[in-house]
Amino acid sequence: MHPVIHRLNKIYVSDIDFWTDTRIEGSKLLIHAKDLIKRLMNDPEIGPYANDIKLDIAHPGESVRIIPVKDVIEPRLSMIPGYQCFPGVFYKWNPDEKTVPSGEIFALSGAVVTTVGPIVAYQEGLIDMSGPGADYTVFSKKIHLVLDIAVKEEITPHEHEKTVRMAGLKTADYLAKTAITPETGWGSCENFENPLPKINDACPKKCHSCSCQSIPKIAYLYMLQSQGLLHDTYYCGIDAKTMLPRLMTPSEIMFGALISGNCVSACDKNTTYHHQNNPIIYELLRRHHIDWEFVGCVLTNENVTREDKEKNSTLAAELIASLKPDGVIISPEGFGNPAVDLMKCCAKIEEKGIKTVLLIDEFPGQDGTSPSLVFTHSSANAVVSTGNANEIVNLPPMAKIIGDCSVLQRLAGGSDKSLLPDGSIEVEIQVITGATNQMGFGKLSAEVR
Repeated sequence: MHPVIHRLNKIYVSDIDFWTDTRIEGSKLLIHAKDLIKRLMNDPEIGPYANDIKLDIAHPGESVRIIPVKDVIEPRLSMIPGYQCFPGVFYKWNPDEKTVPSGEIFALSGAVVTTVGPIVAYQEGLIDMSGPGADYTVFSKKIHLVLDIAVKEEITPHEHEKTVRMAGLKTADYLAKTAITPETGWGSCENFENPLPKINDACPKKCHSCSCQSIPKIAYLYMLQSQGLLHDTYYCGIDAKTMLPRLMTPSEIMFGALISGNCVSACDKNTTYHHQNNPIIYELLRRHHIDWEFVGCVLTNENVTREDKEKNSTLAAELIASLKPDGVIISPEGFGNPAVDLMKCCAKIEEKGIKTVLLIDEFPGQDGTSPSLVFTHSSANAVVSTGNANEIVNLPPMAKIIGDCSVLQRLAGGSDKSLLPDGSIEVEIQVITGATNQMGFGKLSAEVR
């Protein structure tokens, strides 16, 4: 059995501008705005007027606030025949019937598509491109093509979310397929070898003198937000709440196999960009066969009922155990209710003699005196905090608002007192997109006092 190797080529984008066609010139991404808007207006749920889709550009360091942010997506192009990016979205795909072959993927690195518009649910967020708020999010360092989308008034919140989600994906797909050509150069490339299925504990490299046996075997339990009520994630087009725990080829994230469709609190929401660039998976793949053996990735969902939490955590633990790891990294999405799924998975894996490390953010109140998690277990004795989402920050006024700042009081982490007379805002970092992301994108932790 040959290993599956995926090569990620990064095309560095230093600027975005509107032009008469869509292409890459040097390191600048030029976009034919009218052509893009015409394509997006084909969606019958988008308002009927030309200005119901507004395009804007935001650069790092500018005095710009983007609000309310729904999703952030990195444009990517797959060069693997029969396997496009965003599988199951633009074409039919059954992940149980097909194996992803080796091949190349191209990413427009540094450029992102960001969707905003009338608020769908209170758990949306903001991105500041400069000032103290910029320090809390990786997205302040990206160049944004922002889609401000108005939908027809009569559609439901679920239809609203889907319409904006699909517009973002269509835009990222259009940019990648139109701008990336065989002549396009790239800045860097990296090969990622996926772990092979273990057979009778044989070394996947089939070594005679096997150093693999002397280094730890690590697995990853990837928890997906799937509670419904606008808390959804999609795997190859499949709504995660309809799935049972399953194995995933780790580098499928490079193709956009996981897509955000949720409105959880902005600070720990996994946008599509977060899934495409999951640092846990990339680091496990980079150091595979060197510092550890990455033995596999298991997807599991976050459930609503106690019965489903018990069932799926048991199945997830059994799948993890089948990989025979020495240790497991677990990352959840969201807070509160998902902490129960996280702790049950942790406890059942530890019962099998496998060590776990959890990444999770905290909600201990603005003064830090409340319980950080709604549910814990004694087995969770190796936990990495990604920060206190209730921490208060003062963000200065921005010269330009892309979107609508009046929704601030309705966002989780904001209030009717958040907008101050001088135009600055006082909010919890909960409103900043990606501030306490539980995949480890940020640099926040927690201080014990």
